[in-house]
Amino acid sequence: MKIGVLALQGDFSEHISMLKKIGVDAVEVRLPKHLDDLDGLIIPGGESTTIGKLSVAYDLMAPLKQFGKSHAIWGTCAGAIFLSKNANSEQPLLGLMDIKVQRNAFGRQVDSFETDLEIDELMKATGTEHPYHAIFIRAPLIESVHGKARILSALEDGRIVAAQEGRLLATSFHPELTNDTRFHEYFISLAS
Repeated sequence: MKIGVLALQGDFSEHISMLKKIGVDAVEVRLPKHLDDLDGLIIPGGESTTIGKLSVAYDLMAPLKQFGKSHAIWGTCAGAIFLSKNANSEQPLLGLMDIKVQRNAFGRQVDSFETDLEIDELMKATGTEHPYHAIFIRAPLIESVHGKARILSALEDGRIVAAQEGRLLATSFHPELTNDTRFHEYFISLAS
């Protein structure tokens, strides 16, 4: 198993650390050739507009879209925005996942928060019963899911914070900033 982490901007090193913690070979992806021989790709949190512009500058847009047609991709926070078909703004998007995302939906940096989430699919896949402690930093909101996309988790008020469409995964929060490896393990199961 070999997983790439898009390393143009954002917290890619934290994802690499989490993958290594669970015994997965992890590599940084900066150029199209770095996608060769990967089983999956994580697009980290950071700044979605910057990630998009750098992907265009490094000729990664078409290779990333092609990769996502047959491989697992997980977008966390800004990565979820970049993965979406609609982010309510003019910016480069991969348009792979049939979700609509609202950027910075929970407010500014000072409005960041943590909460426990009940994620049945995650608990079932990893054989655990305790909730997932999620960290939200200038987080986007998944406004809606369409087509074959489905909701994995929502806050108590119903706002969607995790979705899946086949091998594509989007989370509004930052699993790489916790000590809980379950989301990374779940993604590896999608990439297998």
